Amino acid sequence: MTITATATDADPAPPNRYAAELRPVLQDIMSRHRERWGATKEWDALADFQRELGKAGWGAPQWPVEIGGRGLGVVDTLACDTEFARVNAPQRVAVFGTNNVGPTINTFGTDEQKVHLSAILSGDEFWCQGFSEPDAGSDLAGLRTRGEITGDGFLINGQKVWTSIGLNATHCMVLARTDPDAPKHAGISALLVPMDTPGLTRRPIRQINGEAEFAELFFEDVFVTTGALLGPLHEGWRVTMATLGFERAGVISIAGKLVDDVMKMAHSDAVAGASPSLRHRVLDVYAGARILQWMGERALANINDPVAAGTASSLIKQAFSLLSQRFAEVGADLAGMDAIAGIASEAAHRLLTSRASTIAGGTTEVMKNILGERNLGLPREPR
Repeated sequence: MTITATATDADPAPPNRYAAELRPVLQDIMSRHRERWGATKEWDALADFQRELGKAGWGAPQWPVEIGGRGLGVVDTLACDTEFARVNAPQRVAVFGTNNVGPTINTFGTDEQKVHLSAILSGDEFWCQGFSEPDAGSDLAGLRTRGEITGDGFLINGQKVWTSIGLNATHCMVLARTDPDAPKHAGISALLVPMDTPGLTRRPIRQINGEAEFAELFFEDVFVTTGALLGPLHEGWRVTMATLGFERAGVISIAGKLVDDVMKMAHSDAVAGASPSLRHRVLDVYAGARILQWMGERALANINDPVAAGTASSLIKQAFSLLSQRFAEVGADLAGMDAIAGIASEAAHRLLTSRASTIAGGTTEVMKNILGERNLGLPREPR
């Protein structure tokens, strides 16, 4: 994993050929984006940025060429991610469609379902994932949303929670229990649901940082046809595992962004004038970032080995979660009073946002169980 600090337009051309190809395209898009939207992070601005990427052929460069991507591997994708960081590009809000749902549709979908792929690339469709529930977040297999089989489709009833971009998404990949009598991990099906389907409502979940990145979804007799079924009936757990597997490169990319942020903080003027004890804490975070960087490099070296890649991604998720919180805490202390003056402060916003890092994508406790049982071969604790 090659990590570099955010660069300027005058920096030498990147050694990676895909990143070199992306740089002028991104500069052109960003110039027009800033002129139209400024620095706003409102949804319309983020969606517009995503559509501009799609028009330029960079909506999902990691996808295979035959479905509209550029066939980039993880190393090349990370090199391009550095270019996005370099120009402080807006958040790519199609990420759940490009990284997770899209590849899953490409793997399990019918020809009719694969028309969604071009819509994801162009930014005409934004997908979210209806996975977690109030009593089935970390224990995903315990979901209770029902997908009652009817003569010509499914009738969905239940609730989903912590749905990222759920307020603005156009479509949702929903996990529903279609066989209530089957064992816990069986009898689940994956359904593709337009968010404007009658009976589906969404409500914002206001977070401690003042944002509403998540939504809770309510399904009341939401009907979808049999054409909404993604993959085999009752085999949604296998489909879900594939979806989560597609997140591996995303985990490495997110970790790389954190490493980049730590490096910039470590070389900032604020650290130079900090107390010895605070500088020691910065050094501790810096060392953690270097270890995370090394873990990313190991993951890339084993990306084609499912077992090794799975182990690496689990370790990276665990290390990233803890390091991001330590980084936010040190950054807040470096900022001083500015960090507690309000969420308008970058340090304050990062501190508040970081509290979720040990929950999102699998709690720290769940990750420890996965690492202990699947990677170290430790026995399960008797219940």
